[in-house]
Amino acid sequence: MDWDWDAVRDFMPLFWQGLLVTLQALALGSLISFTLGLVWALLMRTPTRWVQWPVGIVTEFVRNTPLLVQLFFLFYVLPEWGLTLSAMATGVLALGLHYSTYTMQVYRAGIEAVPAGQWEAATALNLSRGRTWRAVILPQALRRVVPALGNYVISMLKDTPMLMAITVLEMLGRARLFSQQHFRFTEPLTVIGVAFIVVSALASFLLRTLERRLVR
Repeated sequence: MDWDWDAVRDFMPLFWQGLLVTLQALALGSLISFTLGLVWALLMRTPTRWVQWPVGIVTEFVRNTPLLVQLFFLFYVLPEWGLTLSAMATGVLALGLHYSTYTMQVYRAGIEAVPAGQWEAATALNLSRGRTWRAVILPQALRRVVPALGNYVISMLKDTPMLMAITVLEMLGRARLFSQQHFRFTEPLTVIGVAFIVVSALASFLLRTLERRLVR
């Protein structure tokens, strides 16, 4: 099939709509995963087993089940229990929850990499536990985990097409809709393929810039 620039031009309005949805899902999903992952990591360091065990069971279950299954569960099963969310909200929640179980392990590794002397120094200065975490431990741990968190942002971007399964029309969903209407597949799929590469490259650049600033 020959390349048709007219098909590209006709697809672009749908592409921009899909790109906006993809970026919204990525940004909100990343915010949830980074925040919730840190909460999981801190809860796993509590000395109480009645906190550690439930958190460990929940995070292991979420991490070891496919994201697509979780999307279907949240979108189709929860409404039967009286909890109904929009397709976009469900997709963002599923992305954030799923990837929070991975970022939890990143935070855990970063916290454990902080030298023991830093804990001892905070104790010697008579810092409270909360201030020790805020002023001493977390700033050092976060600088160490930025590259790994960046990898999960890219992975989340590549998983956004799964939202199409619950009727969220992100880039791939828009391309599929256009292809079915106009019987042109090469042009829209090529456009979104290039878009994924560009967005991934920009995200990687921004994360490397952030990493260099944190190191300084």
